[in-house]
Amino acid sequence: MSQTETLAGSLDTGVNMTTHRTDETMAPRQDPPRTSGGGNAQLTVLAGPTAVGKGTVAAEIRERFPDIWISVSATTRKPRHNEVHGVHYLFVSDEEFDRMIADGELLEWAVVHKAARYGTPKQPVLDKLAEGRPALLEIDLQGARQVRETMPKAQFVFLAPPSWDELVRRLVGRGTETAEERERRLETATLELAAEKEFDVTIVNASVREAADQLVKLIRSPHIPGKS
Repeated sequence: MSQTETLAGSLDTGVNMTTHRTDETMAPRQDPPRTSGGGNAQLTVLAGPTAVGKGTVAAEIRERFPDIWISVSATTRKPRHNEVHGVHYLFVSDEEFDRMIADGELLEWAVVHKAARYGTPKQPVLDKLAEGRPALLEIDLQGARQVRETMPKAQFVFLAPPSWDELVRRLVGRGTETAEERERRLETATLELAAEKEFDVTIVNASVREAADQLVKLIRSPHIPGKS
């Protein structure tokens, strides 16, 4: 049975912008990795389509809610002009990323937009949860699916745009991709939007501040139906 709580409207594309948990759509569960400490903090995973503003919402939380720890992903892509190594991403070479995979250092990793690889270093996540500090992963859809396999008790939040036109406007407006890259990202976005119902909760990012406030409320008081 689906348990639905409406938090938002709907996309122009017809994708339903409601929050829900549908047991039959969730991946098979496994026991989560054990932590070394006695913490009992909640892990929250934030994902959504390209250009929806995941990084901007995460930055808002980092600035206004420092008690919430936000994981820094490793990536093989080159930094943009305003990105700082160790703050926005860990920018690594393909060789270093290969080593991290081989040594089992990544909680999840994926090739994103048919280009660069992204991944979440595992140990910092486990350490923060063991300390009892709430943790947030801001990752892509492929990564979220991998985390759900190994840490099924986490809560999974889908960040959606108010409309398809707005998503396109944001992608074009930031001016960080070539026309070819934008086309590739929009192609990926259509697939990412279709995965919304795999998530526990949907938040529409019409306002960065309001989206961040909603997400923080979920992180601090996670009461997702069906989650223990």
